[in-house]
Amino acid sequence: MTPDGTALGPSAPVAAYDEQIMPELPELQIVAELMGEAVRGAQVDSALAPGINTLKTLRPPLSALEGLTVQGVRRRGKHLIVDFSDGLSLLIHLMSAGRLQLYDRRAGPHDRSSRLLLRVRAPARDGGSVGAAGAGRAAGAAGTVSAAGPVDAAGTVSAAGAVGAPPELELRLRELGPRQAAWAKLLPCAQLDGDPALAGLGPDAWPQTPVLAGIAPGSRPLNALLRDQRVIAGIGRSWADEILWEARLSPYRRLSDLDAAQLSGLREAIFTVLDGAIAHYRRELSLPLPDRMPAPLRIHRHRGDPCPRCGATLRGVHLQENVIAYCPDCQTAGRILKDRRLSRILR
Repeated sequence: MTPDGTALGPSAPVAAYDEQIMPELPELQIVAELMGEAVRGAQVDSALAPGINTLKTLRPPLSALEGLTVQGVRRRGKHLIVDFSDGLSLLIHLMSAGRLQLYDRRAGPHDRSSRLLLRVRAPARDGGSVGAAGAGRAAGAAGTVSAAGPVDAAGTVSAAGAVGAPPELELRLRELGPRQAAWAKLLPCAQLDGDPALAGLGPDAWPQTPVLAGIAPGSRPLNALLRDQRVIAGIGRSWADEILWEARLSPYRRLSDLDAAQLSGLREAIFTVLDGAIAHYRRELSLPLPDRMPAPLRIHRHRGDPCPRCGATLRGVHLQENVIAYCPDCQTAGRILKDRRLSRILR
């Protein structure tokens, strides 16, 4: 589902940083779909980069976007790409805590979360409604845009706006924590494939899931292999856990140890899990997007809960920066994998 006109809410408070909300392929796919529908055809009024380390390119300057038209938003791996007229594209990586969101008002002077701001004029939609986000939601909520027109200074719908200028929207790249890790590059579209961030990516994990046996080294543990963007692009910590649980494979099993049926099952699990998550988001989400997506996770973040398939207690392997979740009965033939935290204490 892609929305046809949804209202935008006021700015939400910045959430505390949490590695568990890192956006991966399903989250970025729904962002690309919803944002693309909302801003396609919008004209850029101005472009700013408040984040001191965010913009990684100098030429062309960000001001080159002024006056251009947004042609769409798409995803490649864990990257978002905003395409503009005149052959320019904005390549974005949200990293751990970045979010790309749409607002109906400009960021305030005390906003510390915004890293990149694109101020655009929303296009008119079929039926004469004004604003990419406008049609369909009841008017009157502060900070929303409705089919009747843009909001006035008090945040309510102005009847005069229906025949006035299209409303100004702001596409913001925000970060939820103190780190400034999210980045963007403004590039000619023809140079995207050659940029190091994209040139080294493996094939996308969805919708055309690749045959891993033909592209991946067989000696690496499956959990690490699935998260290697050079092998298969788009999967991170959360969905690697979910995929391996779906396939009934240990996170430390090696690709070279799998037989033909297990290889086929792994490929099917990659597609099924990612496709199911995207379908869930299409049903559940519309603009404004929340900071934390309602991810349909069954294993990741559920350590200590009963396995939804067999009822055994879900376990976790604690690493330096993340936790691998698994079901001993479904994935490791009842074996409890070594917890690295306990191992360090015992040494």
